[in-house]
Amino acid sequence: MKVIPNCTLDDIRKAAQALKNEHLVAFPTETVYGLGADAVNAKAVSRIYSVKSRPKDHPLIVHISSLIQLHRWAIDVPGYAIKLAKDFWPGPMTLILKRSKFAKDFITGGQDSVALRVPDHLIALDLLTEFEKLGGFGIAAPSANRFGAVSPTTAEAVVDELGEFLSEDELILNGGPCSIGIESTIIDCTTKIPRILRPGAITAEMIETTTGYKIPLSSKNIKVRASGSLGSHYSPSANVVIGTTAQPGDGFIAMENIPTPTGGIRLASPSSINQYARLFYSALREGDRIKLGKIVVFQPHGEGLAEAIRNRLEKAANKKQI
Repeated sequence: MKVIPNCTLDDIRKAAQALKNEHLVAFPTETVYGLGADAVNAKAVSRIYSVKSRPKDHPLIVHISSLIQLHRWAIDVPGYAIKLAKDFWPGPMTLILKRSKFAKDFITGGQDSVALRVPDHLIALDLLTEFEKLGGFGIAAPSANRFGAVSPTTAEAVVDELGEFLSEDELILNGGPCSIGIESTIIDCTTKIPRILRPGAITAEMIETTTGYKIPLSSKNIKVRASGSLGSHYSPSANVVIGTTAQPGDGFIAMENIPTPTGGIRLASPSSINQYARLFYSALREGDRIKLGKIVVFQPHGEGLAEAIRNRLEKAANKKQI
């Protein structure tokens, strides 16, 4: 494994060649760091599942360079999905669409749908472009962590998570901290009305404005499997507890206006919802680094990105109950 700091175009070209040679490349996006492989190469994609210890029926997100590539991977694309792509790509939005024959079972988890996204990060987009020049068609890239663990938002976190599992020919592109800090909004576009399967920075209100459809409040009873859809996910080793009183020695995460309980160990004091999203995962990781047994977290209030943070927090806290 090699970490590439201050990525030059030449570095990115070497990373694209590594992908073509069936190796993995971890790279930054605006949301979290992804663990990338050639999306049409079954052997390369199987390496993702092995390194992450990810269930084989759990589908992957295919990262593409632009809207132009969408129709290679998907068919019967509804008009509202095209509107969403035009408004929010590149950006933190994944569309689930009816798959074409090009999208194989090892990408889709055996489903009839495929998940696609155009990331909004210069290194990610350059990597996709250079990979296409070598004949690539997309990069499959779940978050660069062990399955169910806290997503990495820095290259250092990728090393901590996966360093021991990556080979000497595999790369980590260091693009600095992720600007958003939580995973993309996942939207099911296989039905007449779009449905949010995972909340993120692209909110229900934004989707409604673009499509003209009222987004259902609940995604229950939806059978489509998607990244982050399990009841327990995004979990540190520490026990995450929501909204109780932190005892001496417990970690503590809350907005800056909420005081730290006596003896609590402050892990993050965000001043805004955006900052909360950027700091949340790194704060959970810090709790594990200093070997805390419990982290008490006060949820942010409000809609939009705050809802996405609560979604991740509830899944992180659910680990001990499953």
